[in-house]
Amino acid sequence: MGMSLNMVIRVKLSNRPGTLAGVLTAIAREGGNVGAIELISASPTQLIRDVMVRLQGRDAIEGLVSALGQIPGVNVIHVADRVYNRHLGGKIEIQPKKPVTDWEDLSLVYTPGVARISEAIAKDPGLAYRLTMKGNSVAIVTDGSAVLGLGNLGAAAALPVMEGKALLFKKFSGIDAFPICLDVQDPLQIIDIVAALAPAFGGINLEDIAAPKCFEIEEQLSKRLDIPVFHDDQHGTAVVALAGLINALRVVEKDMRKVRVVMSGAGAAGVAITKILISAGARDIIVCDRKGAISRESPPADPSKAWLAQNTNGKGVRGTLKEVLRGADVFIGVSGPGLLNREDIKKMAGKPVVFALANPEPEISPEDIFDIAGVVASGRSDYPNQINNALAFPGVFRGALDCRARTVNDEMCLAAAHALAGVVDAGHLSAEDIIPSVFNEEVAPAVARAVEEAARRTGVARDMPESDASL
Repeated sequence: MGMSLNMVIRVKLSNRPGTLAGVLTAIAREGGNVGAIELISASPTQLIRDVMVRLQGRDAIEGLVSALGQIPGVNVIHVADRVYNRHLGGKIEIQPKKPVTDWEDLSLVYTPGVARISEAIAKDPGLAYRLTMKGNSVAIVTDGSAVLGLGNLGAAAALPVMEGKALLFKKFSGIDAFPICLDVQDPLQIIDIVAALAPAFGGINLEDIAAPKCFEIEEQLSKRLDIPVFHDDQHGTAVVALAGLINALRVVEKDMRKVRVVMSGAGAAGVAITKILISAGARDIIVCDRKGAISRESPPADPSKAWLAQNTNGKGVRGTLKEVLRGADVFIGVSGPGLLNREDIKKMAGKPVVFALANPEPEISPEDIFDIAGVVASGRSDYPNQINNALAFPGVFRGALDCRARTVNDEMCLAAAHALAGVVDAGHLSAEDIIPSVFNEEVAPAVARAVEEAARRTGVARDMPESDASL
């Protein structure tokens, strides 16, 4: 299945009944779905309208334009890709926060005044949190080696994704995030570069870096730096998946400590979800990679998979994904498209919980199993229960920055998941409603509060001076 295109077609129509209907009929015949229709201008003889159309694949455009051209009284003015339009000129910019209108302002924000600030920070580096952008800034770092589900596209191709992420940071938690796309893919070089650019930032968000090197990069940077390092594809996904699972198990009335969880995918997300589930009390987890169930009888060579072999599948179950799924209560997929079918889900325990999170094509299509599953979640916005990282990272970083945390530890991630689950109150909890919408304004503040409390409780918050002591 190719990428669907979101187009806007501007047409000039004769102002007489039935012309627009002819246009809509032609679009439907060519396999397009019509969205909004906007009137751009009108005169007694003609109308100009923008018609939003979703099409399957580039080839469909030419067919549609020629079909529209054959309708009397219809002229196609132009066809634009709405996604391209939304990216023209980039999606973020830097704005000044302090006025510079005269020499007086200039002497305060820049030289000579700024020299005092530099000297103060040299004496007490902690002042950078109050007197520079550091206290509200995060670097979004990628090497472009695992962009979305698209693979190793490189640094430049990763930039629009990192910009989009920066936009979400600002929108959902007021954080200034900077896309940093590195044109190196060697893990040691990445570690050195990020460590070198860390002083300006209050946190580092690693993004779209391939497994297994992402584990080493995150681990080494966490050791070297005294600011939080959060690999969103690992920890962000884990936080939101756990929040969804806590609520899904409430809906089907099962106990986290007693359910059997089968996971498909042992990459960055699979390992992180497994770790957070264990710390949340799950005791029976079987993780499958392409070869089937990972077990300690034949532990894999890859260190992160070897960790899974030691810490999961206590009963030593062996077999393919389909075989070990039989009788399981929960399926969590962070792997690839179309691995399961309806029959596989029927063989699970009663009221099975199915999280098919592969993007853009899930392990099993939610509509195939809505009637037989207890709860279904996916990574997509066009189905209920979207497991979306934007529910986690803005609040996690807001909480970490607010208490100037030195790290993001397991307790902070666990607290974030419980807080996120708690945003859906018991009255609204249902099979279609286990996780809040990313546009729910309570999410980021609730997550931030929980993360900050956990940071203070575990001793990783920096004490802040109560008074704003003058320099």
